[in-house]
Amino acid sequence: MGIVKKLLVTAAVATALMANVAHAENKKIALVVKALGIGFFDAANKGAQEAAKELGDVDIIYTGPTTTTAEGQIEVINSLIAQKVDAIAVSANDADALVPALKKAMDRGIKVISFDSGVAKDGRMLHLNPSSNPLIGNMIIKLAADNLPEGGEVAVLSATATSTNQNTWIAEMNKVLPNYKGVTVVDTVYGDDLADKSYRETQGLIQKYPNLKAIIAPTSVGIVAAAQAVTDAGKVGQINVTGLGLPSEMAGHVKSGASKSFAIWNPIDLGYSAAMLANDLIGGAEAKPGAELKMGRMGTLKLDENNEGAMSDPFVYDAKNVEEFAKIF
Repeated sequence: MGIVKKLLVTAAVATALMANVAHAENKKIALVVKALGIGFFDAANKGAQEAAKELGDVDIIYTGPTTTTAEGQIEVINSLIAQKVDAIAVSANDADALVPALKKAMDRGIKVISFDSGVAKDGRMLHLNPSSNPLIGNMIIKLAADNLPEGGEVAVLSATATSTNQNTWIAEMNKVLPNYKGVTVVDTVYGDDLADKSYRETQGLIQKYPNLKAIIAPTSVGIVAAAQAVTDAGKVGQINVTGLGLPSEMAGHVKSGASKSFAIWNPIDLGYSAAMLANDLIGGAEAKPGAELKMGRMGTLKLDENNEGAMSDPFVYDAKNVEEFAKIF
């Protein structure tokens, strides 16, 4: 083999080795969601992948259990610890049950944050709220009350009974409920973020409360199921379904009149921000009260005394804009 050819071969081998080393050194950030197959979290994964592409040296592992259980998430987390990932960003099915597994992860040097649905303080370094909890709580009851000028009976369809974010938003909603004269919350039921159970729970509410005027579902799975149940029961125009949902999943129900309006932050932005925050922690940023951490194009996250911060305000979707946003997420 000639000298020039040898040099070319050597250079090619060296380049390949360097590429393999660079790939091997990519930071691994796991996005652990409540359950796979939920549109909201699929959109969040798109945002996380966008962040990884922008950063260039990050691989996103999108994972979660098949059902919305703490046990399923613990299994996933233990697997990620064994894989020696660099960071875990989790939307929790249970605030307390995940703490021991996540503490073990942090003891192994893994950076842990929660997003969307929080983990108790001992089980994470910071929590990313998609919006301010008081703003969300006020928004979900306001969406119902705006279409009830004379008041009326309202029910809540939540996710799991242990879902941190759902319970916080409902508590904040109840704080401001006296501001909405004549509006009465008659019941709260749980669909466990399962479409079929959420549908059945809505049917139960319709049968139990013949004067029901609105159903608030602060969950993207529940709001779609509730809107379908109201439609199937022939109650469109009598019961308004509102809460938090995805434009792509709710556009048809807005068009049919089953839902007058609903709200959500952009889940793509949420996944993007979670990945960026995890990367900042891997890079040496410290999560402490008052700290400001980087969220790329979303700006910075300022942490409060509980190491929590809010990404952005919720946005309202109705017949005027839902079709436009349905093309995006």
